Amino acid sequence: MKVHAIVQARMGSTRLPGKVLKKIKGKTILDYVIDRLKLCINLDEIILAITDDKKDDVLEKFAKKKVLKFYRGSQEDVLSRYYHTAKKFKSDIIVRITSDCPLIDPIIIDQVIKQHKLKKTDYTSNTLTRTYPRGLDVEVFNFNILVEAYTNAKLKYQREHVTPFFYENPKKFRLQNIEAENKIRRPDIRITLDTKEDFELITKILSHFDKINFKTENVINLLKSKPYLLEINKNVKQKRKLE
Repeated sequence: MKVHAIVQARMGSTRLPGKVLKKIKGKTILDYVIDRLKLCINLDEIILAITDDKKDDVLEKFAKKKVLKFYRGSQEDVLSRYYHTAKKFKSDIIVRITSDCPLIDPIIIDQVIKQHKLKKTDYTSNTLTRTYPRGLDVEVFNFNILVEAYTNAKLKYQREHVTPFFYENPKKFRLQNIEAENKIRRPDIRITLDTKEDFELITKILSHFDKINFKTENVINLLKSKPYLLEINKNVKQKRKLE
């Protein structure tokens, strides 16, 4: 069973254009995402799912430079992009990751993959009930239900956001939610990248660590010791987004 992380990426963010290639300490946001994913022990491959828009040619260059497999597809129909990516590379289990979460935790990702296999579910995530900080989202699902969603999901938001067709059909699919341990149970914390305020906070967090293998617990301890940091993006409203 091949387990592939498929990272959706585009340059056309409305609130912070080009955010995935913004740099912190000489590395792009997307570098951090990929480098953190490389620490996972339950992943067989990391693949970029890039849009076919010309402005995303730079992401194709990024993939080639990092020696990553990639597929280019629809901008708006991200479900289609995932389906064609998974089909091309013969993915059995897909781990959905967005490119604006440079603090994703490989330990959490491995845990979600492990539980998905152990319980033999169709869809496993840590987002059905939010207990983790926003920005650590992991969704794991089997290729066969991706085919079913690709074929049957008709509503625009179901195509844009990839996975609603799964969790909106709990009688059809076997769903599983993974909850955070108490020490990292902080759904109030926002460490995803949508705005310049988010970027300021993430810059301060990444600048604090010398190595790439820090844990979510380390991040939360930092924010506890410097609570003023959470003031930086406290007024940012989460928006439903493609990436």
